[in-house]
Amino acid sequence: MEVIRNVQLIRILRWMRKLFLIGLLFSFILAVSSTFGILYLRSQPMPPSIIEQTSTIYAENGDVIDTLFSGENRTIVPLERISPGLVQATVAIEDRKFYDHMGFDFKRLAKAILVDIQHMAKVQGASTISQQLARNLYLTLDKTWERKIKEAILTIQLELNYSKDKIIEMYLNQIYYGHAAYGAEAAAKTYFGKHAADLTLAESAMLAGIPKGPAFYSPYLNMENAKNRQKIVLNAMVQQQMISREEADLAMQEEIKLAGLVPSEEKVIAPYYRDYITYLVKEKYQLPEEQLVNGGLKIYTTLDPVMQKKAEEVVAKYLPKDRPLQAALVAVDPATGAIKAMVGGRDYEESQYNRVFAKRQPGSSFKAFLYFAALENGYTPLTEIKSEPTIFNYGRNKEQLYIPKNFGDQYPYDFINLREAIAKSDNIFAVKTNMLLGPEKLVETAGRLGIETPLKPLPSLALGTIPVSPMEMAVGFSTIANLGERVEPLAILKIEDQQGNVLVEEKPVRTKVAEKAPAFLLTHLLQSVFEDNVGTAHRVSSFLHRPVAGKTGTTDYDSWLVGFTPQLSVAVWTGFDEGRKMDSFDDARIAAPLWAEFMETALAGQPPALFPIPDGVHGVYINPDNMRLATEYCPVQQLVYFADGTEPVEYCQEHVPAGETIDPEKKDAADQEPEKNPSILRRMFQWW
Repeated sequence: MEVIRNVQLIRILRWMRKLFLIGLLFSFILAVSSTFGILYLRSQPMPPSIIEQTSTIYAENGDVIDTLFSGENRTIVPLERISPGLVQATVAIEDRKFYDHMGFDFKRLAKAILVDIQHMAKVQGASTISQQLARNLYLTLDKTWERKIKEAILTIQLELNYSKDKIIEMYLNQIYYGHAAYGAEAAAKTYFGKHAADLTLAESAMLAGIPKGPAFYSPYLNMENAKNRQKIVLNAMVQQQMISREEADLAMQEEIKLAGLVPSEEKVIAPYYRDYITYLVKEKYQLPEEQLVNGGLKIYTTLDPVMQKKAEEVVAKYLPKDRPLQAALVAVDPATGAIKAMVGGRDYEESQYNRVFAKRQPGSSFKAFLYFAALENGYTPLTEIKSEPTIFNYGRNKEQLYIPKNFGDQYPYDFINLREAIAKSDNIFAVKTNMLLGPEKLVETAGRLGIETPLKPLPSLALGTIPVSPMEMAVGFSTIANLGERVEPLAILKIEDQQGNVLVEEKPVRTKVAEKAPAFLLTHLLQSVFEDNVGTAHRVSSFLHRPVAGKTGTTDYDSWLVGFTPQLSVAVWTGFDEGRKMDSFDDARIAAPLWAEFMETALAGQPPALFPIPDGVHGVYINPDNMRLATEYCPVQQLVYFADGTEPVEYCQEHVPAGETIDPEKKDAADQEPEKNPSILRRMFQWW
């Protein structure tokens, strides 16, 4: 018996040794395969994931004009720009062992299985933050074994490829917080109107509790539920020694101030301008629609939000409430081409049609380009033409007739000079000038200064009969203000993708298209439009407390005022959309006060600026009654600027006392001519 027992014991020991060796071999194989599996998974790139991110359009001062997204409002920010309180609160309530496990919390998983068995239903979740991130980034929510296996593999890959801080950063940028807010930054702005970095402990705890059930725990929908959930989160943070009990109690007592759910249309500072920006992104820069609305672009623009607000207020103030009169306003910085303000209509909700780019007849405001051409081709401010009813023959064989009229059929029946023609907007003077120069000259000059619409060399072109847009007019007048240097309109300064790579960067594009002298001479002449009891815009002179230059334009259907200061070129149009005549005289007068009030309020924070006098130009005082050089005895003297060598040479003799004569050879020119470069104070005094 003893022998038999020994034999059995030996057999058992042999089997045990075999099992041990087999187990050892199996463990070795498992370790090797696990190692190779981990190395393999580590070497494999993560599958591509598309995280929709909100694109943002910024004004020049950093204010948000609008955010663009098709379904997910998301702005990705690095972990250092997320409140540490939100990071801790999220870990405390979602995955307290997050920094200790390798993607799976097996103890939590076992506990969840027991709870589910007890209730015979899926009651408690056990997914870690890493598992949730893998699922949300790469997988659907299908409850299949295939999906769960893929989730486990992707979770391991996440843990192998990224640090814990990177995983929590990705998670906080990806998770849904309700009300179309994805990620911590969008959620912080949606609920509290602040950046994620600025959240308090109380706000962080409330925000961390929302993803469990956005429809149930949103403070907008049920503040009581949100506060209860906040308490649970704070208690979890205390249990894990992230905060003290005192800190938790203070956070519970803190008043939660919600930002308020504002309709998306009301968040837009400048809806017409916003639409123009999106048009440029897609059409000029050829970025796809998907990237625009979901690619997390940062679009930096030239819009001045203060000027924009003034523009919208002034348009709303002057347009009558009882008639569907429309308006367009665009303001451009002459020096840089930056578009500072844009209003495309009276009400964006009613009509999204941007009238800044609509083409309408500019009327007499187009004469500015005609007289620029005239000053380039021998005209001076004192050039005279007789204004009286005139029939113009044109065409190849002069077979066509054109019979323009002055406003109200009023004619001086006498010679008037260029300055008077501009101030009073004399049509006969304009058409005669156009025919003397040749209409082709006006076409060429207008195109050179900024009018891109194809023009026809007709006699009537001098009176603005071919439709152009307010944007073209603002650019053309800014070329005059800029002393002959044309600057292309600029709306977008830079576009960055969500990684901060610069996709587009713009600088002002300047082109010298004319000499400075005629540009300044025209500028000085255009100031007469606002002179008391003389110019066509004299009724708004009381609005203006700074030097301005401009030109009015009125047709049966359109009313314009286009003008500038050294800092700003502004075009204003008013009229009806449907081709309806402005049968009310008051409707035709709205553009001027609208323009004037905007110009003053838009530049309220800037001191009045004088138009710079270039080389090749100097001013003299003349007697406006006979257009000769004024003497000290002339009761009325008028300052007029001329290109060097084109000024009058004869002195007025009418007011010289008997027995005295004016000898040009001995006359000190300094007594007659203004200083070449007078001081700012003196020039301001002369202007006033």
